[in-house]
Parts: sequence; C-alpha cells; structure tokens
Amino acid sequence: MYQIRFFLKIFFLSGLLCGLSYPISAQDLSVAAAANVRFALEEIEKVFEKKTKLRININYSSSGKLSTQITQGAPFDVFVSADEEYPKNLQKAGATANTPKVYACGTLVLWTTKSGLSIKADGKILSSNRVQKIAIANPKTAPYGRAAIEWLKKKGLYAQVEHKLVYGESVAQTTQYILAGACEIGLTAKSMVMAEEMRGKGSWVEIDIKYYEPIRQAAVITAYGQNQHPEASHKFFDFLFSPEAQKIWKSYGYK
Repeated sequence: MYQIRFFLKIFFLSGLLCGLSYPISAQDLSVAAAANVRFALEEIEKVFEKKTKLRININYSSSGKLSTQITQGAPFDVFVSADEEYPKNLQKAGATANTPKVYACGTLVLWTTKSGLSIKADGKILSSNRVQKIAIANPKTAPYGRAAIEWLKKKGLYAQVEHKLVYGESVAQTTQYILAGACEIGLTAKSMVMAEEMRGKGSWVEIDIKYYEPIRQAAVITAYGQNQHPEASHKFFDFLFSPEAQKIWKSYGYK
C-alpha cells in the first residue's frame, strides 16, 4: 500500500467532501451519516428543514467509525449508514430505538480524472503500468471498500493490483485521492460522481452488481435520539423514506 501525503489542494477539497464537527445546541438534531450520502443528504436536509423548521447538524465519516462512536456514547440522534450491518450491530448492542430500515441501495463505480486513461467495467486497466495507485475506501470500516475488494477478487484482479491499493478512511477521502490526482484511478460511490460538483470531471463506469453484495444502506434512530429528541428524530427518520427524499436519492444514482 502506498502512503500518500496530502497536497495543499487536497486540504482545500476536504472542506467540500469531509464533514466538519462543530458545537451542537440543545435544539439541534444531530445526525451521523456515511460519507457517500453527503451530497444527496445535503439536499434532503434543506427540504426537511424548510418543511419542519428543525435544524440538523450532520457529521460525515465512514460507517464503521461512526458506529464505534455511537457505541461509545456519541450524542447522535439518527445514524444514516452505508450498509445494514453496522445499524444491526448497534441494535444488538442496545444502542438503537427502532429496527434499521433500508432507505436506498448504493452503486460502486470505477472513476478516473486522469486525461487519456480509458476505463471499462472489466477493470483490466488496473493491472496496466499506466496505473500505479488505485484508491479505495478502507474495507474494515467502509462498506464501499468491502464491495471494491469483493469485485477485484471476483474479477481475478486482486492479486495483480493489491500492491497498488491506497486506502481512504471513507468514500469521501477516496474521492479526494482521485479528484486531486493523487491516485490515477479508484473505486467510489456513484453518488459522489453524480454530484453537481463532480459532473464532467474525468470519466467513470458503473460496476456490475453481480460482482459484489448489494450495498443496502440503512438508517436507524439511536437510543440517545429516542431519549433526548424523540419527536424530531422520528420526523427526520421518516422523512428519509418520503417521496421527496426518495426522488433525491434516485437523482444521485441510488436504487
């Protein structure tokens, strides 16, 4: 695995792609959300706040990291995960107030911003000498990283490219690597490349779902949310499944 030092332009991009923590007032609803939903959830947040007059603070990171924080008592009211596993584990641990519910299914894409690099869904370009670094999310904490590894293995590419893999903490960081050119190519969430800020930058192809387990993304109300902000937590949770929200999810490539 290659170790990468961020350039100044990556730090500049981090304000766009990474969630920032800030003080939460008593009337705010605190949401923990997987990095891949950032752009879609920002739109959903605006519609929800306009309809309800409630204010939301959203913290973005890898689902694994957020799940650990919730287990350790972090004051998040709702958890919007990148898979079902983390919310279900929280439920088993008694850290949730309801049963996790799938709000969307994510899609994996192969993406490059390097000009002249032709990519296809078969992924053969990854073993080429033209590609020295391949960005993927950390499979230990990010469901999209697990899906990327699964695809590489099923396509018979993993052994050939393992030494080229560069692991981002989350899909957001993986996207930074690709966007800034720190890696020639990478595997990320379709929702990231569908965002207005990313459209027209580089080229991407969708990975066939048959090569990885469906990324069933689920949300859940935490025990903290039920205790501290029950009405607001339920309103936001329910809104994730509303026709307005579902239209936004679909516009970012979620199924």
